[in-house]
Amino acid sequence: MGQFLHEFFNPLDFLRATPQVWSGFVFNLRLMVVAEALVLVLALLVAIVRGLPGRAAMPFRGLAILYTDFFRGTPLILVLLIVEGFATLNYFGLSSGTLFLNGLIALVLVYTAYVTEVYRAGIESVHPSQRMAARSLGLSYMQTMRYVVLPQAIRRVVPPLLNDFVGLQKDTALVTIIGLVEAVAQAGQYSSDYLNDTGLMVAAVFFILLTIPLARFTDHIIRQRERRERAQVV
Repeated sequence: MGQFLHEFFNPLDFLRATPQVWSGFVFNLRLMVVAEALVLVLALLVAIVRGLPGRAAMPFRGLAILYTDFFRGTPLILVLLIVEGFATLNYFGLSSGTLFLNGLIALVLVYTAYVTEVYRAGIESVHPSQRMAARSLGLSYMQTMRYVVLPQAIRRVVPPLLNDFVGLQKDTALVTIIGLVEAVAQAGQYSSDYLNDTGLMVAAVFFILLTIPLARFTDHIIRQRERRERAQVV
């Protein structure tokens, strides 16, 4: 037991590893913030395209479905390796020297597919009668989406969106496989330099301190919504 505590919970190593691991965790934070902002916008656009009416929009709906099915079914770690492979071959303007961009692209591709389905579920939860009423008042399809459907849909999907972003925050650690020196890579480097794995626990603490508050906030949002729904029923 003493050897285990020394290997993973040594106070001296915890303090010594913290600055090094934090320097890598900054990259995780940057990656998380930029990826979440892009995913929120792109996923909403894909969800809207997937719901476009009419035969003329069928090819666009098909592409949106193909995209979401492909990237929801492909593990993130595999997408990271594929993007890095394209970068190694200098395809699509990527290069092996832009590790942050390569990791960002992989995260956005995968999580946009997941969040698209969250948005779509929210859009479909709005009763069709509201769409018909808006169209009968002379609103176009896009105006109906903007002023009637999306405000309700987005409010309803906030909890699942936050849950997806908890997953995204943790998955930023996977970019270490393409060579980005983030928190996990710095923790591993500390382990190699000092033959002690306490740095891994430091990295775990950083991720926990980031994800637990968001998880509790998600629970709070869900409870608030349930109380409102019960009040409306009564």
